[in-house]
Amino acid sequence: MPTLLSINNYHYYRGGAETVFLEHNRMFRELHWEVVPFAMSHPKNLPTPWSKFFVDELEFGHQYSLPDKLRRLPKVIYSFEARAKLSKLLGLTRPDVAHGHNIYHHISPSILGLLRRRSIPTVLTLHDLKIACPAYSMLASDGICERCRSGRLYNVVAHRCIKDSLALSLVVMLEAALHKLLGSYRHCVDRFVVPSRFYIEKFAAWGFPSAQFVHVPNFIEPARYRPEYSPGRHFLYFGRLSREKGVRTLIEAAARCGAPLALVGTGPQADELRVLARQLQARVEFLGYLTGDALHDAIRSARAVVLPSEWYENAPMSVLEGYALGKPLLGARIGGIPELLQEGLTGRSFESSNVDSLAGALQDFMARPAAELQELGRNGRQWVENEFSAARYADSIRAVYRGLGVPVDAQPTGAVA
Repeated sequence: MPTLLSINNYHYYRGGAETVFLEHNRMFRELHWEVVPFAMSHPKNLPTPWSKFFVDELEFGHQYSLPDKLRRLPKVIYSFEARAKLSKLLGLTRPDVAHGHNIYHHISPSILGLLRRRSIPTVLTLHDLKIACPAYSMLASDGICERCRSGRLYNVVAHRCIKDSLALSLVVMLEAALHKLLGSYRHCVDRFVVPSRFYIEKFAAWGFPSAQFVHVPNFIEPARYRPEYSPGRHFLYFGRLSREKGVRTLIEAAARCGAPLALVGTGPQADELRVLARQLQARVEFLGYLTGDALHDAIRSARAVVLPSEWYENAPMSVLEGYALGKPLLGARIGGIPELLQEGLTGRSFESSNVDSLAGALQDFMARPAAELQELGRNGRQWVENEFSAARYADSIRAVYRGLGVPVDAQPTGAVA
């Protein structure tokens, strides 16, 4: 069977990138591949016999002692530990292909040169804008930001883009500068898999060769989701409560048109948003963090899912989950969101960061007959079944591997340990 070396910072279900990473692994095991994960040690990690090769835990949010900080921060720039541990792992297994997801800061791109020297075809799925923007998001305190374009990386420090910290921003700037100099992305990654076409266009505009990128949409298992097409009364946002997600604009819009709103999630803006909702006397219910059946029940009870983002979203899994559960989408016209919305068929768009535009969309969906909203929900469900299935994703990824000369249908060679 072929062997996949699958790489991601975290080895547990934590966010969208981790979900894609772990479901990708599960899918290829079911296709009779040997899957060898490489990640960071963490108390929440799923069990695997390969964990002894994982790198030591490193978290930006932890309050480390000064000696620990001095020991850990260089790993963000270039992790010799990750190279050494991966080298030991490669001494016990012969992967036919390496596929990375989020590897920055914890594992670091230091491993890419090693994979290149070992002649292992390497694929990297881009869940964010990190290879272009050192701060991931192309978002600064004053809004959408592309100041680092054409190599002006000093802007990361000038605008304190990482947690508003001068020290962390300096470290991340040095990391970006070093890996640009080494060609870690341009010369050591054979293919970038990108879930949105918008990101491919953005990377090309920043000077990356478009031939290096392949569009492969995210996927979902519709059979795991029981849809409810009958619309509820309230609108639902589920995700992180942070500035780039546009939740403040959503609350202001809901207050303006009297729309009932439920928010699922936690984040740095949670307290601020509660105060805002009280001040505006908005009809907002904060449901906190939900997952599994509780989250699905919350989505099923909604009138529509709202995605009010104010940054360059890639391809949010929340859109696919909402469709799978039978709900139409109200989505901001920014980033990759318009690619996941069929205007008038699966939902409606509105101008990002515009309270009036969003309020108009909410008001429209409040007034629509239930039968119209049910039809939109059914259209969304059918769309994910046809275009965003796991089988379609697996076929697309295997085509990427095959294009790199990987024997996707080969007989066992795999691990020798």
